[in-house]
Amino acid sequence: MRDARILMAGCGRLGQRIGAALAEHHQVFGLRRQASRVPLPLTPIQGDLLDPDSLGERVPEVDVAIICLTPDQYDETGYHRTFVQGTSNLMTVLEAASRPPRRVFFISSTAVYGQHQGEWVDETSPTEPPRYNGSALLTAEQRLGESPIPGTVVRFSGIYGNDRDGMLSRMRDGSIAPEPDSGYTNRIHEDDAVGALCHLVNRTLDGDDLADCYLASDCEPARLGDVVAWVRETMSCDPVRPDARRDSRVGSKRVDSSRLREAGYRFLFPTFREGYASMTGHPVP
Repeated sequence: MRDARILMAGCGRLGQRIGAALAEHHQVFGLRRQASRVPLPLTPIQGDLLDPDSLGERVPEVDVAIICLTPDQYDETGYHRTFVQGTSNLMTVLEAASRPPRRVFFISSTAVYGQHQGEWVDETSPTEPPRYNGSALLTAEQRLGESPIPGTVVRFSGIYGNDRDGMLSRMRDGSIAPEPDSGYTNRIHEDDAVGALCHLVNRTLDGDDLADCYLASDCEPARLGDVVAWVRETMSCDPVRPDARRDSRVGSKRVDSSRLREAGYRFLFPTFREGYASMTGHPVP
């Protein structure tokens, strides 16, 4: 379906990129507290998800809505306010529309899982988040699930790539050097995060059925020690510092994104090797 109407609620970095990609074929409305910060080619809408009265008639009728929020402060209050209250307020507005969207997508995170012993997790695994961020996201997911509007949650693992290079920089400057048996890590390149969400949206617009949840992570969970070792063997790196961090501090689970691949998405960067190599121009050995 071409020339669909799509609402992007939340126009931070990821939301802007998803919106811009979809705007190549559809009309995309960008909802943000400051409409002047919504970039072209999105159509700006000014509204505050924490102030339902500011939304009112401003939220247009759309075929698909995407909720892609960034907390206004990175603590328990900020996460609850942004994800729980903000999502609920927007869903109330969308549910009251004379023509509600076909589907609402909510961008979530694998932080909703509490597994930490290297277990595999998929969309059916228990969700017992250990921290407030995962708890807030899970509550927002549940609000989506309670709606009469069909909803799909997309749980991203850690997003990296392009200039999201903090971890790669620490690997190369020798400030992290975990043990070989360190915990498993999961990641998705920013280009694949954009591509996966656009793929699911376009499937909806084509009339295909979707599941209520997808995990979006690359095809190979890897121990952080193995990732660091590969980077240091493949790229020019500084010597390991005496005070280098030795523990992984990232928990340990393995994210299974089979459902997303079965839905037809093909990863541009199926493992960390292709992703990190693309950031430095190094060929993959």
